[in-house]
Amino acid sequence: MAIEIEDKFDVPVDYELPELTGLPGCSGVVGPKTHQLVALYFDTPDLRLAARGITLRRRRGGTDPGWHLKLPKAKGVRQEIVHPLTRSAKIVPRELADLVLAYTRGAPLTPVAELDTRRSVTHLVNGAGVRLVEIADDRVKGTVLGEQPHLERWREVEAELIEGDVKLLAKVGKRLTKAGASPADSSSKLARLLNSAAPVPTVRLAETKSGSAGEVVMGYLGAQVAALLAQDPRVRRAEEDAVHQMRVASRRLRSALKSFKSVVEGTETLQEELKWLAGVLGEARDLEVIRERFARSLATLDQELVVGPVGTRLSSDLLDAEHEAYDRIREVLGGERYFALLDALDDLVATPTLTKAAKRPADSLEAVAAKGWNRVTKAYAAAQAVEGPEREEAMHEVRKTAKRARYTAEVLGLGKLAKHAEAVQEVLGTHQDGVVAQERLAAEAANARLAGEDTFTYGVLTGLERAGAARAWEEFPAVWAETSKAVEELLSAFR
Repeated sequence: MAIEIEDKFDVPVDYELPELTGLPGCSGVVGPKTHQLVALYFDTPDLRLAARGITLRRRRGGTDPGWHLKLPKAKGVRQEIVHPLTRSAKIVPRELADLVLAYTRGAPLTPVAELDTRRSVTHLVNGAGVRLVEIADDRVKGTVLGEQPHLERWREVEAELIEGDVKLLAKVGKRLTKAGASPADSSSKLARLLNSAAPVPTVRLAETKSGSAGEVVMGYLGAQVAALLAQDPRVRRAEEDAVHQMRVASRRLRSALKSFKSVVEGTETLQEELKWLAGVLGEARDLEVIRERFARSLATLDQELVVGPVGTRLSSDLLDAEHEAYDRIREVLGGERYFALLDALDDLVATPTLTKAAKRPADSLEAVAAKGWNRVTKAYAAAQAVEGPEREEAMHEVRKTAKRARYTAEVLGLGKLAKHAEAVQEVLGTHQDGVVAQERLAAEAANARLAGEDTFTYGVLTGLERAGAARAWEEFPAVWAETSKAVEELLSAFR
């Protein structure tokens, strides 16, 4: 896997590469060296990958033959996942096919195009001979496959960052454009080829009035759906923080649908399915967090307080459970219920059921933010009216309403309100995390006891967790007093 940062340029057939010496940090130019590349591209019959800017190919020739999956991350930046060449040229490796299931949703992947490229490669290097930027001058023959193949020829230049910085890449781009190149109209060779035969389908988005409440809400929902889809392949690979980000996207979607039901209606079933997905992701995320939490705690203890194989048990037991949780996630992400949820999200951003309120000015939504905070204050008042374990459960409800108020404020760009809601959420979250950690330590101590291991250190860790949870509990009234006063002052401007 690699992050690919490149700029693409359209050039005329008789284009001549400019002089590339003398750029800051560059000591020389190596090349050109010529390669012949033949790439077979795969997609669904209705081009679901191309619609999302994703390319999946099997390429022979050059310095990196193999299967290449490219997932867009930002303009000019793509994540590239490479798999060795397989014996079959027509069957996509299972590992790569699974990574695009969120987009294919079970539809078959078949060859849709072939690119035959004569590539001339030049490298800019530093004094140590390290490659900084690669300039590829490509003469391309592309064929759209099908009953009536479509043939296209063109020339283009790519400048890709290897070890340099983006400023150097920009300077290379300036020299190329000064010599007659222009920024490419297409994000990839495949997109250019397919569009030359027929327009590639695009992701449908609902039409809303500029400056309206509908525009704000639908813009946010569309961004969160895109974020959820972008994390899907990363979750399947168990990449760092991916399951957390996907879970957050699902929670933000559900929260927005609940908070803005006056703008988008008929989403109750979708909300329940988003809650289900967040729950599926939650197990692995919680294990990930608590494993790292215990590792940090053990690292801070004096060595004489660490007795027995406590570090190994807290690491290996939790890691095994985490791997099992990821297996369950992958099973769910390959199932029909998940695909149906993704279809429903596509329908949401393309054809939502908007109310009359969607046509009102965007500032009319400020009342929703005020209502969200009112739910937090009511939840806190209810918590103060009970004692003992019931209060602890009620305070957990305060945390959940604060999180929802935070997400609502984020939709509306109310940064200060979101920050205040987050302060409430974070302190109560520290308490809740301490309670959960104590429960897990008790279970692990029981396992250690059965194995004949010393459990002294588990008691030490439990004491630290109990103290931290109690400290957060004691701090909360002061945090609440300060935060609620600041929020009231903010909300007074909306009334």
